[in-house]
Parts: sequence; structure tokens; C-alpha cells
Amino acid sequence: MIDNDLFPGPRKVLWRVDELNRNVRTILEQTFPLLWVGGEISNLKCYPSGHWYFSLKDNNAQVRCVMFRHKNMYLDWIPQDGVQVEAQALVTLYEARGEFQLTIEQLRRAGTGVLFEAFERLKARLQQEGLFSPGHKLPIPPYPRQIGVITSPHTAALKDVLTTLQQRLPSLPVIIYPAPVQGKEATTAIVAALQTATQRNECDVLILCRGGGSIEDLWVFNEEVVARAIAACPIPVITGIGHETDFTIADFVADVRAPTPTGAAQLARMQAIDLLTHRLIHPGEKIRHQLIHLSQLHNRLLRAWERLLEIYTWRIEILKQQMQSVKPAINTREKHLQESAARLQRAMMYRLENLQTQLSRHQQHLTHLNPKAVLARGYSIAYTASGEILQNSQQIHTGDNVRLVFAKGSARANITETNK
Repeated sequence: MIDNDLFPGPRKVLWRVDELNRNVRTILEQTFPLLWVGGEISNLKCYPSGHWYFSLKDNNAQVRCVMFRHKNMYLDWIPQDGVQVEAQALVTLYEARGEFQLTIEQLRRAGTGVLFEAFERLKARLQQEGLFSPGHKLPIPPYPRQIGVITSPHTAALKDVLTTLQQRLPSLPVIIYPAPVQGKEATTAIVAALQTATQRNECDVLILCRGGGSIEDLWVFNEEVVARAIAACPIPVITGIGHETDFTIADFVADVRAPTPTGAAQLARMQAIDLLTHRLIHPGEKIRHQLIHLSQLHNRLLRAWERLLEIYTWRIEILKQQMQSVKPAINTREKHLQESAARLQRAMMYRLENLQTQLSRHQQHLTHLNPKAVLARGYSIAYTASGEILQNSQQIHTGDNVRLVFAKGSARANITETNK
């Protein structure tokens, strides 16, 4: 039944088209809640503006859909024609053309909702059993004598792991336990490979890896039998599955989780030496990295404020439409909305100015920490003949040559006496 409040006053004999479309749109949006619709994508068009237009269809019908840029920019996959999806949508009407359509809020591959639910249930159960606790984790040996890799021999992930290990320690033996990492036989094969590695006891650490893919492609690593086989393995297991944003049940059970297969290979050898090597950073390089990091944080903050402003603008537009539908005191509400928008704009500008001031202050502080600025205050840096920085007198002997670096220029000197 149509709500009479949407058509106040006496019935009109002649309606304008825009009046009719506006009232129909209001009825649709107020009648239908935000809902999930399943179907097949067809006639997908991605415009330069970033908006997506397509149709959702099944065997009996189809409906036009639009997904705006500020919604689809957060998807980590690109839909294609013929793909079965599940869309969270608002039922509405495009007034300019009088076309019934769905405005898509979220989009996911069909079936992934069920997979996510299964993932969360198993994760909660294994976590309650304590399989994720640090007490179940085995330490990774700092100097492994032999490394085992469990993966398919035909994957790019294996090539990346072997290349990384070859570059870092060519003499380190590597044993490959072949197992498919996708498909019906993958679960049994991975469990068998873990058991084989345990029985042979020829490796100090195992790497379980594969490249990126969809949640369906990686699902073998969410199987309970695989998770329990990893937890029961007496050899430390490092997982390098998918991309950095991919997490599986195997990652939670493993002794160490690496973001990628290459990262797993890096974690498997001589971690203590790697850590010391990475800490040997020139102060100037460290300052440059900090400046880059500050710049990235600044850009992320600006994008976050833009996103927030877009959300508030969208909410204000929805409120305006709802206000028009119930016929409130338009002038008063309009003035209030304008004042709120102005206050929000002023608050955002004030916040951005404060953040810019903080950024400038940090940049000035980093400039003061620049080693060259220290040299300009009258200090110098002494180097041995081999180029090492002199930190104590035991590095040199009488008669050695040293090089002195000043804020401007350098000089060489001969050591005539040392005090150890």
C-alpha cells in the first residue's frame, strides 16, 4: 500500500515526470532495506570516472546496477562478465531516466560468504584449543643445516624460494617435498609431505608455500587436517602463502608466518646475522626513510579526510532526500545542514593545518639530526685507511694514515701516538 503521506494535499490530475520519479524513488528506498542479491554479471562497463555499470541476471530476469568509485576502489579483485557474485545493494530509481536500478554497496564472489563463515568457525575452534598460542610455537634455528620446501614443483613460488636461498647462502642444502597446493588431492598430499619430512628428520626447518590466488585457490590451507598436521610437526614450519594481505588457518598454526614465499625463504636462514646487517644503516639514509614515511603518512591522512568528507557529503544528501519525503521545515533544516557543513569544513581545515605544522616541526627536527649539520658545528669524522669509521684507538697504530672529513673538505693525517 502506498503511504498517503508521500502525496500530501488533494490528488493531482496531471503529474510532472520529475515529481512522479522522485516519489517512486522515495517509495522504493523506504520500502526495501539494504539487501543482498545474487546473480551473474553481464554488460560490465568501467568508465574513466571510476564508476562501474553492469547488470545482474539469472535465468528469468535481470536488473541494472551501478557501483560508484568510492565503493569499488576498496575491492581487491576486478569483476568480469559471466562471474557469479553476491551484491549488497540499495533498491532505488535513477530519476533522470526513470530506470529501476540497484546501487551496490559491497560486492563479493558467490560462495565466498559461506567460505568466510567456515574459516571463522574453524579459526575460533582451533584458537580455543590453544593451537595458535605462543607456547605451541617452535623456535626457528638461526643456522639451519638443511631446509625443506613443501610446494608444487611447477609453481613460481618454488622458483622464488630457491632463488632467494641461492642468493643468501648458496651452500645451504634444500630438500623439496613435492605436493600440489590446489585441488582435490592437495589436502592429502600436503599432510603426507609433512609426515614424510617428519619421518626422514633430515631438515632443521620446513617452508610451506604457494603463490597468490582467490580464497577458493588458497582453501587447502584452511582445511582442519592440514592445520593439525602443521601443529603436530616436530620440525619448525614457516608458511609463505599468497600475498601479504592473505591469511589462512595454516598461517595461524605455523611457527612463523611470512607475508610471501620469498619472505619465508628470508626468514629461514641466519636471522640473527640478517637482523644485524639490516641495522647497519647510514644515518642519512635513515633520515631519508623517515622523511619518506612522514610523507606517506601525510598523504594517507589527506586521503582519509577526503574519504570522510565524501561520506559526510553522501549522508547529508541522503538526509536531504529523507527530509523532502516527509516534508519537514525545509528552510530551517537546510540552514542547519549548511551550518554543520561549514563547521565540518572549518574543523577539517584546522586539523589539517595542525598536522602540517607538526610535519614541518618533525622535518626541522630531522634536519638538526643530519650528520652534516654536526660537522658544521666544528666536529669531524675520522676514517682508517680501509674506510672504516674510527671509534676507538685500538683500530689504529703509530704510523697509520687516517682521513679526516670536515663540513667542507677533508685532510689526511699520520698517527704519531696512540693512547689505548
